[in-house]
Amino acid sequence: MVSQQTKCWIITASKEHVQNGIKGGFAQACHGKETPLKKMKTGDYVIYYSSKLYFNKKDKSQEFTAIGKVISDVVYQFEMSPKFCPFRIDIEFFKANDVSILPIINDLEFIPNKQKWGYPFRWGILQVNEHDFKLISNLMLNE
Repeated sequence: MVSQQTKCWIITASKEHVQNGIKGGFAQACHGKETPLKKMKTGDYVIYYSSKLYFNKKDKSQEFTAIGKVISDVVYQFEMSPKFCPFRIDIEFFKANDVSILPIINDLEFIPNKQKWGYPFRWGILQVNEHDFKLISNLMLNE
């Protein structure tokens, strides 16, 4: 599934925003910034982590909520409103289950401090190794 050239990414977004991306077949990262998406290439994998259900509310999710594959290197802008034109990249999302992060925190290598496990998600996007990608994706894609 993962080759040496393929990278695996985790993007942080509310579950509500992730569901919009699944419906539209796109990913946005870091409130619509272009730079994080330009790191992605066709064939890379993306997993979404949702700490919250809704962007402006505190209702917790703490789940991996989507998984897919980048299908185009093209990063483009989309006008959501005259004052908000976020950047997007096209993703083929897979049929997947939401998976809680809580039971697997100790097994994830990208989380060095298990006591402060939420810290790596603060940047909005991170690249993860094959071990972590396989652990999460196997749980999400297992029916």
